Amino acid sequence: MHIHYLEIVTPDVDATCSAYQALHNVSFSAPQAGLGNARTAPLPGGGMVGVRAPMHEAEEPVVRPYILVDDVKAAAAAAVEAGGEIAHPPLEIPGHGTFAIYVQGGVHHGLWKV
Repeated sequence: MHIHYLEIVTPDVDATCSAYQALHNVSFSAPQAGLGNARTAPLPGGGMVGVRAPMHEAEEPVVRPYILVDDVKAAAAAAVEAGGEIAHPPLEIPGHGTFAIYVQGGVHHGLWKV
């Protein structure tokens, strides 16, 4: 397993980015519209962490790892077969790849294809 994207949804983006910068000596980008206005920083091994605010009132804070997969649709189907529930079907983000989100055991999991 390889985490390609670690998404952090928080109501306090600036404080979260500042803490990560101080603790891990990373620099965050300006907000990226294609990633829900997430501010991103590189992860060792080629992935990235993205910190963004909730996109609507019902979205709660969450830390969601996106695992790199060869086929998002097949991986999402396997997650459902294993008892997961699709929270967001596969969707392409131009310039970034395709992602999906499923929930299993009350925990959010992401899938990502570059």
